Amino acid sequence: MFGESKYDILKQVPGTHIPKTVYIEMPSSPELVIQLMEQEALSFPVIFKPDIGERGHMVKRINSRSDVTTYINQVKGNFIIQELVDLPVECSVFYVRYPGEERGRITSVVLKEMLRVTGDGRSTVRELIMKYPRAKLQWSRLQEMHTNRLDDVLAYEEVFELNSIGNHCLGTTFLNGNHLINELMIDAFDAIGKQMDEFYYGRFDLRCASIESLYKGNVKILEVNGCGAEPAHIYHPGFSLFEALRILFNHWNYLFEISSRNKERGYSYLPLWEGIKAYRNFKKHMVK
Repeated sequence: MFGESKYDILKQVPGTHIPKTVYIEMPSSPELVIQLMEQEALSFPVIFKPDIGERGHMVKRINSRSDVTTYINQVKGNFIIQELVDLPVECSVFYVRYPGEERGRITSVVLKEMLRVTGDGRSTVRELIMKYPRAKLQWSRLQEMHTNRLDDVLAYEEVFELNSIGNHCLGTTFLNGNHLINELMIDAFDAIGKQMDEFYYGRFDLRCASIESLYKGNVKILEVNGCGAEPAHIYHPGFSLFEALRILFNHWNYLFEISSRNKERGYSYLPLWEGIKAYRNFKKHMVK
């Protein structure tokens, strides 16, 4: 639910489906981090993200050695380095399978549209950001990220991507992709999910080359989020609140059923004290 290690979860995913990933235990130094990157043949740009975190907190694109130093001075705990997966389609696939059943189901597909502005041949990047409410909300962060481009005038219909990290709170638009769900997709994620130890419920955040690649399971999985994850297609602009609540309740029912079946198989529920401990550890890492 919270406080779990992203790295430990990612290690359960079949190796062909994950980007090159390095775990950094703090305290560390920029020199050691760069040394580990070189050992793993990781070159800039890369993605740094906390090993414990959520909602895009401290997920950064790292472009240089100076960025490494800045990140280490800001991050509150252990983190992971991931190679930048520059495939054109970023999406999330929610997978559910009951213990004892051979076939699972896909309950949600989200297509992610990165935060971007489009030139009109007259306006600067700064002006385009201010004209676009979704980008304007991110101004303090975008101002720092794009200091050298703010006064550039974009050509007519020139697209400038403001953020390459597909997170809702960073300005990414989530689009309902449930129309893409078919038997091929279910087969692909059954094959992935069954190779993970006792995995029955969660959302794969991934990139792939095309929708056809998605159907074939030719994907790079950036993260796997478990029972704290939402079927994020409910964040499609204009999506009905009542329909979103119905979908959430359905997913909580999936969780209840999976937990009940696992209890019957001999697994114990998480003790309250352990849950409190995990929550406190999680909050410690989320302090900004």
